[in-house]
Amino acid sequence: MTTTDQLPGITDLPTAAELAAFTLAAQHPATHDWTDPATRLRNLTDEHEFDLQLATDLDLAAQRADFLNAGPAAPAYLNRWMMVSADLHAMLSIRFLGLDVTKPFVDVSVTSRPVTRADLPALSDAARVYAAFHPPRLRFWSAAPMTDWPDLDPDRRVLAAPVGDLRGYPVPDDLTLTPTRDTSRHADAQAAYDAVDAAHPHHPHEARLLSAEDLQECIDAGTMFDVHWRGEWAGYAGTLAHPQVGLDAQVVQELLLAPHARGHGLGAALSTLLARHLPDPAQVLSGTIHGRNRGALNAAARAGRRDVGGWWWAPLP
Repeated sequence: MTTTDQLPGITDLPTAAELAAFTLAAQHPATHDWTDPATRLRNLTDEHEFDLQLATDLDLAAQRADFLNAGPAAPAYLNRWMMVSADLHAMLSIRFLGLDVTKPFVDVSVTSRPVTRADLPALSDAARVYAAFHPPRLRFWSAAPMTDWPDLDPDRRVLAAPVGDLRGYPVPDDLTLTPTRDTSRHADAQAAYDAVDAAHPHHPHEARLLSAEDLQECIDAGTMFDVHWRGEWAGYAGTLAHPQVGLDAQVVQELLLAPHARGHGLGAALSTLLARHLPDPAQVLSGTIHGRNRGALNAAARAGRRDVGGWWWAPLP
């Protein structure tokens, strides 16, 4: 592995554990009791090991440069730990939406303290380190409510709550879940997505059906379920177990209602039923929902899941 210890304009790199402590401090207070803090710090430390590799591994940067072929040489792809202002450092990286080189953006993956509105001009200045890619916008995390940033475009929000806290909400008698046995309904699920996309042209940018391969992974894990309503197949509800924002989580992979079951107020009950079928009440049921997908956000909130923060887009000059 070829590494670089420091590049011009970059301060000494912190350890992964230090990055984890910064990230934990930026999380919503409501989440602090949901996972043991030591476990959460370990989860975040593991995640930030990759941030550090992206900041130091020139061989990996060369692989990214070769694969993406966006123009600049390999060192330009390295993550940067930047001094943004006197009291703020940030880990910046160059990313591409959907790996599309025509859609670059600067990602703020870690900050040494929570980001405030006053920090945005300085973050924009720091993002110039990636000027060779001509990124039009920057993405950052905030645990603040959506109302705090009404002038910015939202990306995804994290909606979460302990599994045990979600099991007591009411569920219609004719709505049930059964373990998914195979991927035979995947085409029906795609048709359901297509119907929503046709009615709401913005929807493809907010949610997509998981692939057949990912569906099979959930089936193999025992945490994918067929939704049945009034005796008919009516969608999917499923998770995979892995950390999200450091939490010991069952992360939602799919919550889908077929067209005939939509519009009946069933969306919230899917989270409730899913919580009842998950094995560990101490885990957190968590998942991301686009900030403009008001229907899905409202359904998750009605089920008791809490908006604990999300990512925002800020334009770059």
